[in-house]
Amino acid sequence: MNPVLRFFSWLMLPVLALCSLAVLADPVEGATQALHLLGYLGADYPAAVAEGRIIDDGEYREQLEFLTVLQGLIVALPARDQQPALQQDAITLRQAVEQRADGAAVAAQARQLATHLAQAYGVSQTPTLTPDPARGAPLFAQHCSICHGTTGAGDGPAGIGLEPPPANLRDVARLDRLSLYDLYSTIGLGIDGTDMAAFADQLDERQRWDLASYIAGFTADTSAQGAALPLVVLAGRTPQEMAVEQGEAAAALLRAQRAQPPVPQRGPAQLIEYTRATLEQSLAAYRAGDHEQAYDLSVGAYLEGFELVESALDNLDATQRKTTERALMAYRQALQDGLSVPQAAQRLEQAKIELATSAALLDSDGLSASLSFVSSLLILLREGLEAILVLAAILAFLRNTGQQQAVRSVHVGWSLALLAGVGTWALAAYLIDVSGAQRELLEGITALFASVMVLWLGVWMHDRRHAAAWQDYIKSSLVGGGGRFGFALLAFFSVYRELFEVILFYETLWLQAGPQGHSMVLAGAATALVLLLGLAWVILRGSRKLPLATFFGINAVLLCVLSVVFAGHGVAALQEAGVLGTRPVAFFEFDWLGIHDDAYSLSAQATALAAIALLYGRSWLGERRRLARADA
Repeated sequence: MNPVLRFFSWLMLPVLALCSLAVLADPVEGATQALHLLGYLGADYPAAVAEGRIIDDGEYREQLEFLTVLQGLIVALPARDQQPALQQDAITLRQAVEQRADGAAVAAQARQLATHLAQAYGVSQTPTLTPDPARGAPLFAQHCSICHGTTGAGDGPAGIGLEPPPANLRDVARLDRLSLYDLYSTIGLGIDGTDMAAFADQLDERQRWDLASYIAGFTADTSAQGAALPLVVLAGRTPQEMAVEQGEAAAALLRAQRAQPPVPQRGPAQLIEYTRATLEQSLAAYRAGDHEQAYDLSVGAYLEGFELVESALDNLDATQRKTTERALMAYRQALQDGLSVPQAAQRLEQAKIELATSAALLDSDGLSASLSFVSSLLILLREGLEAILVLAAILAFLRNTGQQQAVRSVHVGWSLALLAGVGTWALAAYLIDVSGAQRELLEGITALFASVMVLWLGVWMHDRRHAAAWQDYIKSSLVGGGGRFGFALLAFFSVYRELFEVILFYETLWLQAGPQGHSMVLAGAATALVLLLGLAWVILRGSRKLPLATFFGINAVLLCVLSVVFAGHGVAALQEAGVLGTRPVAFFEFDWLGIHDDAYSLSAQATALAAIALLYGRSWLGERRRLARADA
């Protein structure tokens, strides 16, 4: 270690020891810091001492410094029955290091002490949600590659000249002495005395686990085959431990599976548990005075957990789904309103009760065949109905008026929406980390934009419902590119606003159904697609028999209704994203029409209705004046 850094490390020891007293208010935090130091010790001590000789004097002295801090942390922890034994274990560990004991023996002692410490103070070393290394890849590129290099070899441009240099994450021997939890902890807390920063404020818990899993892949041969290991083993054991206890084949399997954790574990029970655990963290942050972090965690708890099982729960008990959602939103609103900690805790307890009830309903190894089919059918039918109504109405309108060029523009619009939707999903899954909040924000904005667009189109059709007015417009506008572009744009947004969420819901349903239910998921989607296409055909065929004025009037009413529906959906999406708060009111709820018992959502729909009344009133007055001039 650089002498200057070593000097400052010694100066910081008393400060760290004093700071450790702060853990009296939060035992988990102090125990977490102690576990972090034990993980670091177990990984780096073996490289400092071999056969009783010090190989790296700087590294060895650094281990002694960390042991001093570790002992202070354990002493400062709240009293537990196990605390004296933990203190003695820490003393024994220090004696082993001072006696330059074998590296493997010291690492084993450190891990044993970490296990006892975690049990005594209730520190979970297992992620709530199965880590996803695909989500970790862009996080590594954004936050880590500048120092550790794009391949993790410690050769990044910002790492040149650093002392100590950035760790080589492709060092198999060192990574084998680290558990996935050790990597997760290091990402969150950083390493004192080095340039390894703490990322707990920049990355949430799930992101840190995803990133840890991605880093573990640098030293893994993912072709290793074997039975799926429990998540607690993947997170808490090291390959070195597995090699000693069960042989190299077991170690290779652990390396492979912690780098690519078995995905089927991301079922409804785990998603709901993720919501519950994240809400607990939210309340802890609120109790500590970090209201912004508490609110962000409450939003993430819903979007990254419960929302993904809503579709399946809806088919089992729609009332329970709504009750649980209201309880989650009520807790979130308590944080936003700045209620007292006991009041927020009371709302959280109610939310946890509803989550437990929902989890019990979804408690199975996989969805039944019938539920997989119905869930798949309703997802596409519900999300696609609004888009197909808009598209069918526009196409019927254009074909009835002989505007084939504009029809082609509409087809271009929705085709581009399909490509954009799939592209957005692929981008979110493989290149960038799109959070649930960003997803809902995108949906909310596009829904509100579509609300304005279909309202404009409805009024526009109403103004041209008479043959003369329509012929005048054909001559003046529609034959140009501007009119065709407007139709294409509306078709694009009508499809795009639904597609990204449809893909997300099907991705979750696919996992929940399991291999035995995949055929029923596909059958449900195919049935919904046939129903939607049939609806479009009925509208197109039926519209040909209507007089032009009647057809225009029906289309205008349909689009105005959809404008109100989109307004409700848009505000609800922004509320789920955490952009807007919630204000429950005594009113009925009907999801298909975007009607929610919330003041903000209802206000948006009331605004849309007022705009319809104003615009149609203006149109009616203009018609009266036109007729008066004609009579004169």
